[in-house]
This record gives sequence, structure tokens and C-alpha cells, in this order.
Amino acid sequence: MKWIIAILIFSLLVLIHEFGHFLVAKLCGVDVEEFSLGFGPRLLSTVKGGTRYSLKILMFGGSCRMKSTWDDVEDEEDWDKPRQPEEGSFESVSVGKRIAILFAGPFFNFLLAFVGSVIIVSVLGYYSPVVTGVTKDSNAAEAGLEDGDVITSYQGSAVVIGDDISTWEVLHGAYTADSTITMKVVRDGKTLTFSFHPDTVVRYMLGITYSNTSSSCEITAVSDGSPMKEAGVTAGDTITAIDGTAIKSGSELYNYFQENPMDGSEVSVSVTHSDGTSDIYQITPVENDSISTGFSYGKYQKANALDVLKYGSYEVIYWIKTTVKSVAGLFTGRFSVNDLSGPVGVVDAVSSTYEESKSYGTLITWMSMINLIILLSANLGVMNLLPIPALDGGRILFLLIEAVRGKPVSKKTETAVESVTAMLLLALMVYVMYHDIVTFNKRF
Repeated sequence: MKWIIAILIFSLLVLIHEFGHFLVAKLCGVDVEEFSLGFGPRLLSTVKGGTRYSLKILMFGGSCRMKSTWDDVEDEEDWDKPRQPEEGSFESVSVGKRIAILFAGPFFNFLLAFVGSVIIVSVLGYYSPVVTGVTKDSNAAEAGLEDGDVITSYQGSAVVIGDDISTWEVLHGAYTADSTITMKVVRDGKTLTFSFHPDTVVRYMLGITYSNTSSSCEITAVSDGSPMKEAGVTAGDTITAIDGTAIKSGSELYNYFQENPMDGSEVSVSVTHSDGTSDIYQITPVENDSISTGFSYGKYQKANALDVLKYGSYEVIYWIKTTVKSVAGLFTGRFSVNDLSGPVGVVDAVSSTYEESKSYGTLITWMSMINLIILLSANLGVMNLLPIPALDGGRILFLLIEAVRGKPVSKKTETAVESVTAMLLLALMVYVMYHDIVTFNKRF
């Protein structure tokens, strides 16, 4: 079921993108020869209004094929020769209309993200950047931060929703003991500014991560060099008890450690392995110094009709900005190619989110899926607008050059550049897919 949902979501994103091209092409007088759901041989098709509508065997995405003046040109040497645009072809309409057609695909992805955002804000409310807790005796508490303060600026960046803060942290890296946290908050209608260092917190760790489901406490990763790793525990094993206390879920393990924090003393961990065998390990947790901001933030608040539109719009803007900053991070060295995800990674992320959320009920599962649609749709829109030949943004770039020059770029030059870029993108996609598969196999 989870894989079907993942494929349906991925197909929806592509189909909406292609529908944007289709709709605006029709409005601009360009003939759409075929609009299809899926790829490969046709299962069903019908012709209406000069367009063939097809359902194809590989129902994964879709396509929009527009009429082109160059469709019947097979000899590359003829691409340098000027041609009179055929009536109804893509080349027959103005530069502005062609740009609108190309931009419509990414725009419809943004529109889909907006619709999803409105649904989530309507049902759950918006994620307010309100301070929900301040650690006693922390630097944040000594600076004067209080519960209920609404954060409006964090490290010099404007804050509208709670995710603005977590995204800043992801994009700028972890804090150190020497870091300075600067923030502005609104309290009782007044704007206050705070500046303080994060706290160094000593914790004792087993060196594992685990799934937060209601059915079991499955270990999803074991850190190299950790006591659990040295004991022989692996991802896929399940914790069933700690110091004699039965553990039936990830949330129960979390609650146990909240009530019984480890202090470095030996603990007894009962584990059931993926092959059905069981063991009891005596584990001595390792000391781990971590950095804490000293405060927690973020809670969902109900939204009125105007807030639904306001925060629904901002959610889309937030994801667009985050995607742009993430892409920029590839060039600054903050992120690497290994941080990218292809279709395999996307499908895996969707299926994992589905599995983790379904234990919380149907509503949360639906909201989680819609949230993924928002994220992926905004990402797809931004990526397609990058000024890279073979993408919508690259073709728009060629049209802008045409507008400035007063004549189009040579079809031969455009095709050559797009072909080289397409091969480079294909090589990147193959690498990303390979990395996704390797990562997927390591997890299972």
C-alpha cells in the first residue's frame, strides 16, 4: 500500500506540472498533439479538440507534447536554416506566450503546494513560532526568555512560522559552545531582543535511533563505536525491555528515558533480533556532550479564514525559499550531491512517512501525505525553473536571449547545448539513484 501511495503522489506532481503546460498552451493557441497519463504503449486513448488524450501502460507521471515547427526535420544540417513557424506550433506564438507556457508547469506545482497548504492550515492550524518552554537555569532563562514569547526574528532572519527557525539551523549547521543566539520576540505587544550562548548538556547515550510507532520499538540505526554496536545489535532489531520494564513502542522507550534518565550506570536491554532470536545485553551508556539552545518552540494554532490564506501562502513561499537556499548550499559546500534524492529516495521518503504516521490515525496520515506533496511540489517547481538547458528554466533563458537579440538562438546550437546538459543531468540522476538504492539497502 505504501509503495502505491508513493507512486501516486509522484505521478500527481508530474501530471499537475504537465497539465500547467497543457492548459496555457491551449489558451495561447498552441496545438497540443497529445496529453498523456503515464508513459510507454497506450492502453486507452481518445481524440478531442485536436488533442489525443492517452492512458499509458506505465502510469507514472505524464507528458504534454505540443506541435513544433521542427517536428519533421531529421537532418541536423537543416536546423541552421530559418523556417517559417507553422500555424498552431509552439514557435508560432510570441516570446511572451512561449515563456508563459513554459512557466506554467512550475507555477502549477506551486499552485498544488498552495492548495495543500490551505488544507493543512484549515485542519491543523499554523505552526506558530511561540516559545513553549525554557530550561531552568539555562542561558536563555538567564537572558530573560519566557514561555509564551512569540519569536519574530532569529539570527537576523525574519520568522513567520516555527519551521523558519529549524530551517535556519539546518542551513547554517550545528551550534558550538561559543555560538551566540540572537532573537527578537513579541511579549505583551512589545518587541524584546535577547542574545545568549547555547548551553553544553551532558547526556548518556546508547547510540541508537528507533522508530516512533505504536506497534514496536524497532531500531532503525546503530552508531559506529557505540556500546550497542559493539554488543552486536543491528538495525532491524527490536527493543522489548529496559531494566525489566516492558517496552512495546518507540514512544514508550522515549517516555521511559524521560522518567529515568541514564546517568552512566549499566542498563539491561532486552532485544529481539530480526531472525526471531532474543538476547539481553548489559550496556554501559557513553557520555555525550551536546549543545542545547535552552528553549523549545512551536505549536499549532487554529487559523481564521484570513489566516488560512496568509499562512497557506507563506508555507509555499517558505518551501520555495528553503529549496533555493538548499540548492545554493550545493555550490557553497554546505551540502553535497549525496544529499540529493531521486525517484527512489522520494518514494522511500513517502513510504517511510506513511508507515510512521499511520499509527497516529487516519487524519495525521493524510496530513503527513499532503505535507509531503507540498514539499515535493514546491521543490519540483523550483528545480524546473533553474536556468539549466533541458529544463523549463533553461528554455525560458533561451527565449529571453531571443527577446533581447530580436531573433531566436540557432536550433542547432540550442539542441546541442540541451543534449549535452541532458546527458550530464542523466549522469547525475543515475548517480543519485544509485546512492538512493545503496542507502535504502543499508537500512533494510
